[in-house]
Amino acid sequence: MPNPTSRHTKSRRDKRRANWKLSTVSNGLCPECQEPKLPHRVCRHCGTYNGKKILEVIEKETV
Repeated sequence: MPNPTSRHTKSRRDKRRANWKLSTVSNGLCPECQEPKLPHRVCRHCGTYNGKKILEVIEKETV
């Protein structure tokens, strides 16, 4: 297989890489406690997922 005869410029390389951006995470609201949570994950505040209690949440003590 032949090698390229000329190099691509830095601007041509960077144009191709310009579309590799991070997308923002979409947060939803928990239907039980109305706190923001990631989709398809258990709520950290109330421990529910899909309307069912999954985790027992222990409150942190503040001193």
